[in-house]
Amino acid sequence: MNALELIKSLHLIPHPEGGHFKETYRSHEGVAAEGLPSRFTGKRSLCTAIYYLLQRGERSIFHRIKSDECWHFYAGHPLYIHIIDEDGNYSRVVLGNDYAAGQQFQFIVPANKWFASEPAPAGDFSLAGCSVSPGFDFDDFEIARKAEIIRAFPQHEELLARLCH
Repeated sequence: MNALELIKSLHLIPHPEGGHFKETYRSHEGVAAEGLPSRFTGKRSLCTAIYYLLQRGERSIFHRIKSDECWHFYAGHPLYIHIIDEDGNYSRVVLGNDYAAGQQFQFIVPANKWFASEPAPAGDFSLAGCSVSPGFDFDDFEIARKAEIIRAFPQHEELLARLCH
Protein backbone atom coordinates (compact mmCIF):
# COMPACT_ATOMS: atom_id res chain seq x y z
CA MET A 1 0.00 0.00 0.00
CA ASN A 2 1.08 3.55 -0.57
CA ALA A 3 0.64 6.47 1.84
CA LEU A 4 -2.63 7.73 0.36
CA GLU A 5 -4.16 4.25 0.49
CA LEU A 6 -3.12 3.92 4.14
CA ILE A 7 -4.52 7.35 5.01
CA LYS A 8 -7.84 6.34 3.48
CA SER A 9 -8.03 2.77 4.79
CA LEU A 10 -6.94 3.68 8.34
CA HIS A 11 -9.20 6.78 8.38
CA LEU A 12 -6.31 9.09 9.25
CA ILE A 13 -6.87 12.85 9.59
CA PRO A 14 -4.40 15.78 9.58
CA HIS A 15 -2.49 16.25 12.85
CA PRO A 16 -1.74 19.76 14.23
CA GLU A 17 1.99 19.02 14.37
CA GLY A 18 2.11 17.64 10.80
CA GLY A 19 1.28 14.34 9.10
CA HIS A 20 -1.86 12.26 9.62
CA PHE A 21 -3.14 10.30 12.61
CA LYS A 22 -6.00 8.40 14.18
CA GLU A 23 -6.52 7.65 17.82
CA THR A 24 -7.00 3.89 18.05
CA TYR A 25 -7.22 3.47 21.82
CA ARG A 26 -8.13 5.53 24.86
CA SER A 27 -8.40 3.68 28.15
CA HIS A 28 -11.83 3.89 29.75
CA GLU A 29 -10.09 3.97 33.11
CA GLY A 30 -8.25 7.01 34.32
CA VAL A 31 -6.18 8.53 37.05
CA ALA A 32 -7.35 11.54 39.07
CA ALA A 33 -5.09 14.59 39.10
CA GLU A 34 -4.22 13.87 42.74
CA GLY A 35 -2.69 10.55 41.68
CA LEU A 36 -0.46 12.10 38.99
CA PRO A 37 2.74 14.14 39.15
CA SER A 38 2.11 17.86 39.67
CA ARG A 39 2.82 18.67 35.99
CA PHE A 40 -0.64 17.31 35.09
CA THR A 41 -3.64 19.61 35.58
CA GLY A 42 -6.48 17.09 35.66
CA LYS A 43 -7.61 13.52 35.26
CA ARG A 44 -5.94 11.49 32.50
CA SER A 45 -6.70 8.20 30.80
CA LEU A 46 -4.36 5.41 31.80
CA CYS A 47 -3.13 5.06 28.20
CA THR A 48 -3.79 6.24 24.65
CA ALA A 49 -2.55 4.99 21.27
CA ILE A 50 -2.53 6.38 17.72
CA TYR A 51 -1.47 5.52 14.20
CA TYR A 52 0.79 8.26 12.84
CA LEU A 53 1.87 8.63 9.20
CA LEU A 54 4.31 11.06 7.63
CA GLN A 55 4.76 11.28 3.87
CA ARG A 56 7.91 12.43 2.09
CA GLY A 57 8.32 16.16 2.72
CA GLU A 58 6.10 16.13 5.82
CA ARG A 59 7.41 16.45 9.33
CA SER A 60 6.28 16.42 12.90
CA ILE A 61 7.46 19.77 14.19
CA PHE A 62 9.29 20.17 17.48
CA HIS A 63 6.94 19.73 20.42
CA ARG A 64 6.87 18.15 23.84
CA ILE A 65 4.34 16.41 26.01
CA LYS A 66 4.14 15.75 29.74
CA SER A 67 4.08 11.93 29.40
CA ASP A 68 6.50 9.35 28.08
CA GLU A 69 5.66 8.46 24.47
CA CYS A 70 6.44 5.03 23.04
CA TRP A 71 6.90 5.04 19.25
CA HIS A 72 6.35 1.78 17.32
CA PHE A 73 7.40 1.23 13.70
CA TYR A 74 4.79 -0.41 11.42
CA ALA A 75 5.43 0.13 7.71
CA GLY A 76 7.14 2.15 5.01
CA HIS A 77 10.60 3.64 5.27
CA PRO A 78 12.63 4.54 8.37
CA LEU A 79 11.57 7.48 10.50
CA TYR A 80 14.01 9.89 12.13
CA ILE A 81 13.11 11.04 15.64
CA HIS A 82 15.09 14.10 16.75
CA ILE A 83 15.29 14.75 20.51
CA ILE A 84 16.68 17.72 22.44
CA ASP A 85 16.81 17.50 26.23
CA GLU A 86 16.62 20.37 28.70
CA ASP A 87 20.43 20.75 28.66
CA GLY A 88 20.49 21.08 24.86
CA ASN A 89 21.87 17.60 24.19
CA TYR A 90 20.74 16.32 20.80
CA SER A 91 20.13 12.72 19.75
CA ARG A 92 18.54 11.07 16.75
CA VAL A 93 16.88 7.68 16.71
CA VAL A 94 16.04 5.81 13.54
CA LEU A 95 12.76 3.93 13.84
CA GLY A 96 12.49 1.15 11.29
CA ASN A 97 12.55 -2.58 10.62
CA ASP A 98 16.25 -3.04 9.77
CA TYR A 99 17.46 -3.94 13.23
CA ALA A 100 20.85 -5.07 11.89
CA ALA A 101 21.43 -1.52 10.59
CA GLY A 102 20.75 -0.02 14.02
CA GLN A 103 17.11 0.88 13.44
CA GLN A 104 14.75 0.40 16.35
CA PHE A 105 11.29 -1.16 16.30
CA GLN A 106 10.31 0.87 19.37
CA PHE A 107 11.63 3.93 21.13
CA ILE A 108 10.52 5.86 24.20
CA VAL A 109 10.67 9.66 24.04
CA PRO A 110 10.86 10.68 27.71
CA ALA A 111 8.35 13.18 29.08
CA ASN A 112 9.13 16.88 28.60
CA LYS A 113 11.83 16.39 25.94
CA TRP A 114 11.54 18.44 22.76
CA PHE A 115 11.20 16.15 19.76
CA ALA A 116 10.33 16.13 16.08
CA SER A 117 10.21 13.45 13.42
CA GLU A 118 10.51 13.06 9.67
CA PRO A 119 10.77 10.22 7.16
CA ALA A 120 14.31 9.28 6.15
CA PRO A 121 15.25 11.24 3.00
CA ALA A 122 14.86 8.36 0.54
CA GLY A 123 11.51 7.22 1.91
CA ASP A 124 8.01 7.78 0.53
CA PHE A 125 6.30 7.48 3.93
CA SER A 126 6.65 6.14 7.45
CA LEU A 127 3.76 4.61 9.38
CA ALA A 128 4.30 4.46 13.12
CA GLY A 129 2.22 4.22 16.23
CA CYS A 130 2.51 6.16 19.46
CA SER A 131 1.39 4.99 22.90
CA VAL A 132 1.24 7.51 25.72
CA SER A 133 0.87 6.90 29.46
CA PRO A 134 -0.66 8.66 31.29
CA GLY A 135 -2.85 9.11 28.24
CA PHE A 136 -2.40 11.96 25.80
CA ASP A 137 -4.33 15.16 26.40
CA PHE A 138 -3.91 18.34 24.33
CA ASP A 139 -3.50 20.24 27.63
CA ASP A 140 -0.15 18.42 27.93
CA PHE A 141 1.00 19.28 24.37
CA GLU A 142 3.28 22.24 23.58
CA ILE A 143 4.45 23.17 20.09
CA ALA A 144 7.85 24.88 20.07
CA ARG A 145 7.96 28.55 19.15
CA LYS A 146 10.75 28.82 16.61
CA ALA A 147 12.41 32.01 17.90
CA GLU A 148 12.24 30.92 21.54
CA ILE A 149 13.60 27.41 21.04
CA ILE A 150 16.42 28.66 18.79
CA ARG A 151 17.34 31.20 21.49
CA ALA A 152 17.38 28.38 24.05
CA PHE A 153 19.40 25.99 21.85
CA PRO A 154 21.34 28.07 19.28
CA GLN A 155 23.72 25.16 18.63
CA HIS A 156 20.81 23.40 16.87
CA GLU A 157 19.54 26.41 14.89
CA GLU A 158 19.61 24.74 11.47
CA LEU A 159 17.61 21.71 12.64
CA LEU A 160 15.17 23.80 14.67
CA ALA A 161 14.58 26.27 11.84
CA ARG A 162 13.74 23.37 9.53
CA LEU A 163 11.51 21.49 11.97
CA CYS A 164 9.57 24.36 13.57
CA HIS A 165 6.85 26.69 12.28
